[in-house]
Amino acid sequence: MIGAGKASAAMARAVEDQWPHPLEGLVVTRYGYGEACKRIEIVEAAHPVPDEKGRAAAGRILEKVKGLTADDLVLCLVSGGASSLLALPAPGLSLADKQEVNRALLKSGANIGEMNTVRKHLSAIKGGRLAIAAQPARVLSWLISDVPNDDPGVIGSGPTVADRTTFAEALVVLEKYRIAPPAAVREHLEAGTTGKIEETPKPADLRLKRVETIIVGTPKRSLEAAAAVARSRGYVVVMLGDNLEGEARELGAAHARRALDLVARVTKPTVILSGGETTVTVRGKGRGGRNVEYLLGKAIEANGAPQIWGLAADTDGVDGAEEIAGAIFTPDSLARALAMGHDPKAMLHDNDGHNFFESLGDSLITGPTRTNVNDFRATLIVPNR
Repeated sequence: MIGAGKASAAMARAVEDQWPHPLEGLVVTRYGYGEACKRIEIVEAAHPVPDEKGRAAAGRILEKVKGLTADDLVLCLVSGGASSLLALPAPGLSLADKQEVNRALLKSGANIGEMNTVRKHLSAIKGGRLAIAAQPARVLSWLISDVPNDDPGVIGSGPTVADRTTFAEALVVLEKYRIAPPAAVREHLEAGTTGKIEETPKPADLRLKRVETIIVGTPKRSLEAAAAVARSRGYVVVMLGDNLEGEARELGAAHARRALDLVARVTKPTVILSGGETTVTVRGKGRGGRNVEYLLGKAIEANGAPQIWGLAADTDGVDGAEEIAGAIFTPDSLARALAMGHDPKAMLHDNDGHNFFESLGDSLITGPTRTNVNDFRATLIVPNR
């Protein structure tokens, strides 16, 4: 068994508890997200910016799958966060190179697909390369999705999945977001476009014929479960989808306008649900994450409407790099902030959503959830009586 991601240790524990046959392996997860396993080694490493422990664990995982036979079975457990946790640089690149590019991508406003296009082409293990290394063994991958539309090639940068992206597309992403990478990174990507470095394996690659991929958890299922709970308590549910993307503050404002429009028309308590993964273009120096940025944008647009409450959180318990899942806002959030001397619009401009909600006592702190099915957003509308 091998694996990586914020849910990987919990997945490993579940498999270990149910697997009666010989089993060994290594899984890497985020600090604080480990589980006590008897047969599987659990390593904790850094996320969202990789560290040396993640690099070393990724190297050991790659070595473990080399030299296997057609009679061997590799169980690969992948969940959100694996892109940072499986940080094995391609030959000629350093961990520092990958860290620098990763930090720039996280601040750029690039979506998860774009970020992982770059990550796959700077890696010795992602974009299907791990599955190639394991041949001729059978590879069975179980994935928990944290990405819009549940694309297996994007989940954890698809270490055992065929890759449809290219070196040229990775360069386009860097140019689009005006990211100046280290010289070694640019040289590596340019070498890939000319064929000097082998491309990631594509869907028709026969070396992947013994690879099977199953998605066992998705954002859609989590939203459907939340909707069932809401309906059981008499709420009307408006579902906006599990794959919403875009700039976090803009989506928050758009959802507030939708709620304001519904206020005058609903006759029963109503909850608007959505999932997906927004982006944040970091221009300020505050403490922020995409969920609190979304929520602060929504609160400002709702402007204290007495019928509207909101919640936004990452299901893994970490919004950005903070040990905070997200936050809630209430009809009096802005008034309380102003009374404390805060300027909500200025704090949004400074990407300071965590400080805004933390000062109000409205941060949502779950601790490690040991799963990851993307962001969860809910808007509660209580009609006028």
